Amino acid sequence: MTPTGPATGTLFARLRDWFRAHPLSFDATLAFGVLVAMIAGSFTDPHGSPTGPTFGDRVPSAASVLLMALAAGALVLRRRHPFHVLCFTVGVSLLELVNDTRPATVSMSAVIALYTVAARTDRPTTWRVGLVTMAVLTAAAMAFGPTPWYAQENVGLFAWTGMAAAAGDAVRSRRAFVDAIRERAERAERTREEEAGRRVAEERLRIARDLHDVVAHHIALVNVQAGVAAHVMDKRPDQAKEALAHVRDASRSALDELRATVGLLRQSGDPEAPTEPAPGLAVLDGLLDSFRNAGLPVALARTDGERPLPATVDLAAYRIVQEALTNVRKHAGPDAKAEVSVVRVGRTVEITVLDNGTSTPDPDSVPTGGHGLLGMRERVGALGGTLTAAPRYGGGFRVQAILPVTSRTGEDHT
Repeated sequence: MTPTGPATGTLFARLRDWFRAHPLSFDATLAFGVLVAMIAGSFTDPHGSPTGPTFGDRVPSAASVLLMALAAGALVLRRRHPFHVLCFTVGVSLLELVNDTRPATVSMSAVIALYTVAARTDRPTTWRVGLVTMAVLTAAAMAFGPTPWYAQENVGLFAWTGMAAAAGDAVRSRRAFVDAIRERAERAERTREEEAGRRVAEERLRIARDLHDVVAHHIALVNVQAGVAAHVMDKRPDQAKEALAHVRDASRSALDELRATVGLLRQSGDPEAPTEPAPGLAVLDGLLDSFRNAGLPVALARTDGERPLPATVDLAAYRIVQEALTNVRKHAGPDAKAEVSVVRVGRTVEITVLDNGTSTPDPDSVPTGGHGLLGMRERVGALGGTLTAAPRYGGGFRVQAILPVTSRTGEDHT
């Protein structure tokens, strides 16, 4: 490629975008180009010499130039009034064919107008209008032209009008096909997002209902018994001890039922829950060891210097690694290997989990493939970060989360 290649491509792209934004300017430019082509063609005599056509031996009359200018000018309105422009250009072409013994190339404007009609209407109308235009112009050229009816100019006029109708119909069909694909993709994306939102809402409602049923009664009992104990602590210590025993039993029951509820919410195959109340990257090695003990080789690369993160970001990073490796163990096959990297870039931390599994999920099912990915997206979105999860080229899967080091609560650890 020459050094001017990229610049030329950029210029053409800008011109294309500008003409798409200003269709009337494009039509005016097209009309001017058609006028120049018609005037240049009118100076050419296809039978000027025994060896072939000649240029400059014939000169168009002033009336012919006026008709060419009128026909070309009408093309400026070809998008707004395609049928009117076609009728006008066909009429001007017929007038030139009937009145001039050496007709000019005015019919070129009718060819452009016929293409526009074909590109902006349905197929039956295209072929009806196209056949009428072909028949009228060709018959006029055969009947009133200076050449025999079987001359190549007449055959050429017939062929050009036919190709204009066919080209316009092909462009219309392609536009309709592209629009249908785009509409189908947009509808599928809307449906996918709505389904994902519905699943998240249902999961939130179910978790809230379960936690309320498990905790509310016991917490209320604890509150009442604690109040009784505080009230009778000095005067009736035996009754206070009994109330505190009820508090202990109620709290133990609440913890047991809460643990059972959380266990029901966990997916099968998840690693055991850590004992720390809020795990983070500080215990990442222990998490990776649990997967290694389960038969999944995991390599770790860290360039963050193990600097502390905000609690919410630290927990989110830990959970993303945990969920991503769980998915690897579930879906990537028995011989899969995983790589985990934690990279600090400016005021963000990047968590990446890669695997080389042979069982790759369907790309179309990735955004809504399960509650695990939905949970990760929700967790990252709540922190103002971004999450990408997609198959890797050549096999395997890639999960990457970019989390801000500064949490939305203003907590910052740098």
